[in-house]
Amino acid sequence: MKNERTIIGGLLAFQLVLWLGFLFHHSPRFPGSLTGGVLAVLGALLMILPPLIYSAVKRIEGVKQFVTKRVSLGTLLTGHVYTGIIGSILAILHTGHHFQNNLGIWLTAMMLLTVFSGFVGRYYLAYASMEVREKKDLLNSLATEYNQLTAAMAQPQNADMTYVASHDVVGRDLNSFWGTEPAVVDLNAPLKLRAERLTESIADLEYAIATHDILKRRTTYWLVAHIATSSAFYVLLVFHIWSAIYFGLRWFN
Repeated sequence: MKNERTIIGGLLAFQLVLWLGFLFHHSPRFPGSLTGGVLAVLGALLMILPPLIYSAVKRIEGVKQFVTKRVSLGTLLTGHVYTGIIGSILAILHTGHHFQNNLGIWLTAMMLLTVFSGFVGRYYLAYASMEVREKKDLLNSLATEYNQLTAAMAQPQNADMTYVASHDVVGRDLNSFWGTEPAVVDLNAPLKLRAERLTESIADLEYAIATHDILKRRTTYWLVAHIATSSAFYVLLVFHIWSAIYFGLRWFN
């Protein structure tokens, strides 16, 4: 997951840099050229087919049972992520940084938002869930250790060691002269210190888990945003393809 997140993050950064190329480059004729047309077709196929396949497998039970026997749902999702961002890169190359009409501008904006929201939903939310599980496991282990410490603290003290410590004449004399700590040793002191530190760690973990849960609930809205931007993108893409075919055929005439 970590390597995959790094690769996709790099592709996303490359996409944003490529999009910002419109500040320095502008080619009005490239989108209608043969190369631009091939990039458009490839980009559209990569952004349309894999998401439709993944959605069908995920939501249609019969298709899901048939496909998941051969390919896991996670593999399909990973393929959807890769093809989506590669398709968007091809689409930006297809534009030639020629953003002169509202349809093209909105289409590009929805495409970038769809890719970004998908990246957040796929990697950030999954990472947050994994981190919460790890913190809960650590919290359980700390709670077990704390219970063991409290049980040990409840045991009776070693009378012989307490007697020796409290009757150490040299220790008492040095303490009176140098002002050191009292010579009487509380055998529970190390256990109490560990218990205090465990209590602090448990409190910190409980606060972190609660914070993660709140953040996770709020960031689930990214899934809604991803679906909304994807729907808007597909509608605009249909209009874009229709206009390209319509005006292209008129141009041939």
